[in-house]
Amino acid sequence: MHPQIPYLREILIFLAAAGLIMPFARKFRISPVLGFLCIGLLIGPYGLGKLTSAVPELRLFVITETTGIEAIGELGVIFLLFSIGLEMSFQRIWSMRRDVFGLGLAQIMVSAAVIGLFSFSLGFSGAVSVLLGLCLALSSTAIVIQLLSEQLRLSSAAGRTAFSVLLMQDLAVVPILFLITLFAGQTSSATGAALLALLEAAAVLVAIFVTGRFLVRPLLRFAGGSGSQELFMACVLLLIIGTSAITAAVGLSMALGAFLAGLLFSATEYRHQVHNDIEPFKGLLLALFFISVGMQLDVSSIWPQIEGIVLAAIALITIKALIMFVLARAFGHSRAVSAETGILLGEGGEFALIAVSASVAAQIMPENVAEFVIPVVVLSMFAAPLLAIAGRRAGRWIAASDANDAVSSDRETATDRVVIGGFGRVGMAIGRILEEQRIAYLAIDRDPELVMRQRKAGVPIYFGNANNDRFLHDIGIEKAIAFISTMDESDGAAEVVDDLHRHHPHLPIFARARDPAHARVLRSRGADLAIPETTETGLQLTEAVLQASGLPDELARSIIEKERSSTP
Repeated sequence: MHPQIPYLREILIFLAAAGLIMPFARKFRISPVLGFLCIGLLIGPYGLGKLTSAVPELRLFVITETTGIEAIGELGVIFLLFSIGLEMSFQRIWSMRRDVFGLGLAQIMVSAAVIGLFSFSLGFSGAVSVLLGLCLALSSTAIVIQLLSEQLRLSSAAGRTAFSVLLMQDLAVVPILFLITLFAGQTSSATGAALLALLEAAAVLVAIFVTGRFLVRPLLRFAGGSGSQELFMACVLLLIIGTSAITAAVGLSMALGAFLAGLLFSATEYRHQVHNDIEPFKGLLLALFFISVGMQLDVSSIWPQIEGIVLAAIALITIKALIMFVLARAFGHSRAVSAETGILLGEGGEFALIAVSASVAAQIMPENVAEFVIPVVVLSMFAAPLLAIAGRRAGRWIAASDANDAVSSDRETATDRVVIGGFGRVGMAIGRILEEQRIAYLAIDRDPELVMRQRKAGVPIYFGNANNDRFLHDIGIEKAIAFISTMDESDGAAEVVDDLHRHHPHLPIFARARDPAHARVLRSRGADLAIPETTETGLQLTEAVLQASGLPDELARSIIEKERSSTP
């Protein structure tokens, strides 16, 4: 360690590992999460770190103390949840309330009851069984959200369902931490203390929300108007970390505070700038978090009981997946969505590691129990990337084998969904951009071979005719936020736009036109916006030529915008 820069060696090792893992993972299409978990196992105190006494030179390449690394890695989780909140809104959260407070709470209670009763049958005390049930009922927010982001699945039906349950799990941290204090006998009035803690947490959330609505936009306007990028970034970091610290101070998770801060930022005009500024920090710090998780698996110490630990991890994943599947079905989700969500949330979570360690420190849980449970949780977290792949394949297989169930699923989750009519070259480009921005969409096309190929690739696409109102009703057009027509046929596109506008007058319709004359026809039929393909291509080429000829970028852009606005 450098005397002036704490953890300098560890930071250098981490940066070197990140530089090697990311290109390797992309080249071989391996989940970076799994790569960082494995590199943490390799360079951590229980991997090559155990050989430093025999080979002192290894100290230059391994990390033997994880305390500082874990603390910095937590910032990655904070930035991850902040970026998710940044892409959400309070309206969208409210629309998910049934899954958050209904399905999420049911998953925690049922999973905790089943796991707790099983633990009690094995001879554990009532307190230990309750804590094990509650801790193991939770999943890894950081890993699941990152895996969904990698797969561009956060806006999918399964992604939104999983996120809703994870949000409820984060809210459950407060009562679980309180139970540890209660079982330790550190409070004299259990009921009063519990109510006080919950009321305090609720009051803090309300205070953050109310204060943030009035504070965030003026503060960012002041920082942005100063012309100082450093001041703007300092204000952003202050609000993110400050909000996280406040929620942590009242027993809530820091990640929950960061998510709330993201929701506050999402209502401002600075959301895109903020997202671009924090993205590099988020990626690096999350990698550090996953490495720190990988460092917690001591293979040599668990090897004598490895069979029992592996079987316990498989049992944990299976029990939680089955419970989640049954509950999701009971709450009206399709079989495909229920199966994918269940498998995705089967692993244990990072909070279980914290709660189990706290239970041992409070002398509630025997050390030998913790020494068995912690490896089970970490091993299940190692399996999370494989579970994400298995869940998606299971969802595809079920959806493909049950077409009626798949259609009802899309109708059920059509809120905030864009419908793309025609999935050719233009439609695919639009779909790819929407996925990158985590905006849910559904595509329809009349080419059966194209539909079959795209469905195998995981695209939410269905065979059908866009001017068939019954078909559009079946896929939930009433809940769509917009319809985009990308069809080549001039007459067919005009007919689709006309039918949609007559039957759904409040639905925004955007259309691709062949030329200015076709654009005028589409607008007369009800399209809110019709873009002539030939005209737009010419304008973009002209802008490139103007810039290449020496005109400043802003001047060339303004000339083209003027021409674009004057085009009929």
